Amino acid sequence: MRRPRFLVLGIALCLSAGGAAWYALPSPGNEPGPVTIRVDQGGYVSGESKAAFAMGPDAKLAGARFEVVDEAGRAVLGGAPGPSTGEWNGAYDSVRALDLSALTTPGTYRLRLTGTADATSPRFAVAPASELMKNLAADNVRFFQAQRDGADVVPGVLGRKPAHLTDRSASVYAAPRYNEDGTELTAPLRRVGGPVDVSGGWFDAGDYLKFTHTASYATGELLLAQRALPATPGLSVEARHGLSWLDKMWDGSTHTLYAQVGIGAGTKDLHSDHDVWRLPEADDALNVRDGDADHLVKFRPVFRANEPGALISPNLAGRVAAAFALAAQNDAAHDPAGARQWLEKAAAVYGQADTHDPRQLVTTFPHAFYSEDSWQDDMEFGAVELALAAQALGDGRASDWQTQAGDWARAYLASGNLGTLGVSDVSALAHADLLRLGPSDAVAADLRRQLADGERRAAKDPFRAGALYTDFDAVPHTFGLVATAALYAKATGDHRYDAFAGQQRGWALGANAWGTSFMIGTGEVFPHCPAHQVANLAGSLTGRGAVLRGAVVNGPNGAKKLSDDSDTLESTRPCQAGAAEWKRFDGKGARYLDQVGAWQTVEPADDFTSTALLAFALAAT
Repeated sequence: MRRPRFLVLGIALCLSAGGAAWYALPSPGNEPGPVTIRVDQGGYVSGESKAAFAMGPDAKLAGARFEVVDEAGRAVLGGAPGPSTGEWNGAYDSVRALDLSALTTPGTYRLRLTGTADATSPRFAVAPASELMKNLAADNVRFFQAQRDGADVVPGVLGRKPAHLTDRSASVYAAPRYNEDGTELTAPLRRVGGPVDVSGGWFDAGDYLKFTHTASYATGELLLAQRALPATPGLSVEARHGLSWLDKMWDGSTHTLYAQVGIGAGTKDLHSDHDVWRLPEADDALNVRDGDADHLVKFRPVFRANEPGALISPNLAGRVAAAFALAAQNDAAHDPAGARQWLEKAAAVYGQADTHDPRQLVTTFPHAFYSEDSWQDDMEFGAVELALAAQALGDGRASDWQTQAGDWARAYLASGNLGTLGVSDVSALAHADLLRLGPSDAVAADLRRQLADGERRAAKDPFRAGALYTDFDAVPHTFGLVATAALYAKATGDHRYDAFAGQQRGWALGANAWGTSFMIGTGEVFPHCPAHQVANLAGSLTGRGAVLRGAVVNGPNGAKKLSDDSDTLESTRPCQAGAAEWKRFDGKGARYLDQVGAWQTVEPADDFTSTALLAFALAAT
């Protein structure tokens, strides 16, 4: 479950100099009406099966026709909507698929409904996979550039400036103790060491915390994406940026892995990162002393995953080892000496994993921010990437690590904690690379299990959604299914899930009930008011100009998890896009809000975006 974000602490909302932004959704195609059309605004691949959706009263759609028109207004394809795929809500009691598979000529198009219905879609492109996916992946890289912390920022991205330079000399604290729901410290923090240099890296999400758990996941996916689509602009540099920070979080001299920089839940007398809405460079300008409420906002604490030399939580050990080993693989051909250094770091972290009696896994402090139950998948991931790195470098340990990877795969399958690709389950990444080392019916079957689960859910959904959109992480889990389908096809040669993957990608990028892409900057309709401090304070609130391009948000969530009250802090620039319109499209117990306080639906995160990036990179080839 995604962790809770910024909470109102009884502070009165204050308009900044920028004022409030209240505006309707872009048109055409998304204005509330009796009938509307939903398309993949990221674009359709020329040779793939393609579907759009019309939603409205069944009587209106029963006699409707559709036509595809090009930029000159010429009709290039026509047909009739398919049979109803089900009811969405009271206002839209019928959803019908529009088969666009015959549209293969590259270009930009719109869909129109005629006959008993009248509606027009947003623009969409048809293009070769290499062109579409490379551009989408490049946008995801831009998000990671905006997420950079430390001195090495990219100034042209949302006016970013160096921030948290105090992380160069940070104090280490004992693991904090929290109440049961992880909302408040129950004991004073205790300084136990330092200084350590933990500067750089990426902000985890809309806040400024940095976690080894999520950074290693995102870095691993960026490196896998680089392997699949190395020409993606900026990707190799950004992957190295993530690696550089992970390297700082591993102290090889004391065999200590640091887990977190910053604190996300404090007390009324000790402010945390989540208690203040500001640009990150403001933290460096604070004039504070030890004991002040904002002391740990400027001088951010570092928390260890293990005592020096002690065993490491296996989920962290496995995924950090995998990231280091992927770096070794990528460097093996052109920098074998550097690759061997990465291999030895990976081996050291992996070898220190606590695989005998792991109690609560270390993810973040508090654990509720990123809860996780499985760890055998992480160990499989670490072992298989070590084996591949050793193989590339001619290291004799390759066969041992390959054997261990197979053992961990079997342990995962027997664990009872089976999931699908996302920040809490990396089995798909591990399985796919294990199949590169040799066939395994059980591993291939588990990849099919992950995809078949999504297919069964999609078959019952009016918009063919394969993920659960009434809980957290609907969109990243959708991109996880897209990536898994591509990983499975490349590993086995079995392309039975290709059409399903295209369908899921389309849902995440606009062919859904709300008609919005859940990736900022993609298409005509996308989130304008993300729960993201830099985007809110330094970016555009209109969706034009400086936006957090390439960021993937959570998307729809359970209606009971949201409220109409703005969940914002004092200095937030108010921003809400189309509240009345979105409400009309809510259904099946799910709700979506494009409002800065709605972190449940519009907070972007590193793991969300890295999974999309990997999905696009794999689909491009």
